[in-house]
Order: sequence, then C-alpha cells, then structure tokens
Amino acid sequence: MHGPFFSTFRKLWFQDPGADSLYINDIAVRIRAGLMLAIPLFMSFTLYDAVFGSHWVVTGNSIRDTFDTDFDGHILYSVEAIRRTYDYSLQTWVLLYALFEMLAGMFAITSRFSPTVLIASLLARGHAPVWKPLTPKRFAWSIGASFIAVCLVFFNPDTFAGWVNTVARHELLPTTTNYLPKWIPLALVWVCLGFMWMETVLGFCVGCKVHALLVRLGWMKEECAACNNLSWNA
Repeated sequence: MHGPFFSTFRKLWFQDPGADSLYINDIAVRIRAGLMLAIPLFMSFTLYDAVFGSHWVVTGNSIRDTFDTDFDGHILYSVEAIRRTYDYSLQTWVLLYALFEMLAGMFAITSRFSPTVLIASLLARGHAPVWKPLTPKRFAWSIGASFIAVCLVFFNPDTFAGWVNTVARHELLPTTTNYLPKWIPLALVWVCLGFMWMETVLGFCVGCKVHALLVRLGWMKEECAACNNLSWNA
C-alpha cells in the first residue's frame, strides 16, 4: 500500500539522486510549477492593491481655510486625511516559503524537504518520465529566487535597511521610507507569473533557454551537452 509513496520519496523527481550529473523528470517539474503558480497570482493582486488601491480620504469636517494661496492663486486648505495601512506579515511568510521552494529544488538533499517536489513527483508517477538536466533548472530557479528577494525587500524595507546599515556601520538606506520604486516588484511578479505559466502550460523554460545561450556564448563555465542541444524553436 505504501510502496509507491516510499519509492517516490526515495528518488523524488531524480533519475538517480546519487549521480554526479543530476537529471530530473520534466513532467514533475511542470506539475510543481503549476502548484506554485498560486504564489505569484496571490502576490500580483497584493502588489496591485498596495500600489494602486490605497488613497487618501479626508475625514469629517476637518477642512480648514489657511487664508493663504499658492503661486497660481489657488486657495490653500488644511485637512486631516487617513490612508489605509497594510500588514505584510502574511505576504512576507508566503515569499519566504516561495524562496525556500526555489532553493530547495536545486539539490537532491534539500529537495526532500520540499512538499511541492514530493507532491509533483507523486502526481507524475502515472506518466512516462522525461529526463532533463538539473543545471539549467537551477539557473532558472536562481532567477526566480532573485525576483522573490526583491519583493521581500519591498515589503520589508526597514528590516533590510537595518541589516545593511548595521553591516556598513553607516546609514546607507533610509529606515522610514520605502526606497524601492513600486513598479519594480509589480513588474517582476508579473514576469514571474508569465515564466511559470509558460513552464506549466507550454513546457517552455525561459531560464533554461537563457542558460543554453550563456553556455554557447562561453559566459558560463559549466558545459552541458544537453543544454547545448536545446532548440529555441522547440
């Protein structure tokens, strides 16, 4: 009864976890990308709401004439206004989990701690495996991890600034304002969503193609025959 589960847990999505050159089942990789697609979807709506959904609201009868004008002759008023504040604790934990998943899948040992790797491996058991090298996937997941790190800084600018200022022993970053432009994480989360959708639905790994190009250009030292055989028209 428990045979398929323990057999899958032993190898997960690897052809041979103990081999020098690791190969993984691309069917399981696509299933895992589909499972994790919920994270960039959640973050995209969160970021959109954070950037465009909060506006200043003038409360009650708090508008008062200052009896002054600006250079264009407009009357200046003093007002009391409120704006919705956000608690990004949930988003931070979701991003930390996503970062863990990106890093955990890169190695055979750490993959055993990834719930999505195990679930994807179990779901892929009914299909003929498609073995592909792990190295290009590592490169692709490194790109995803960097996107997640940027979003973590956006949601926790004061914490990151405190770490940087402590290490530098100088106030390099402000701790009272968000120094990261809002369009950067907003654009990255949609790019990440697009990459994961292409991986899941089309089986097209953008990071793998970039890795193959860098190998051909000689910018990456790790030569991989399977990477060089990747076709841009596939």
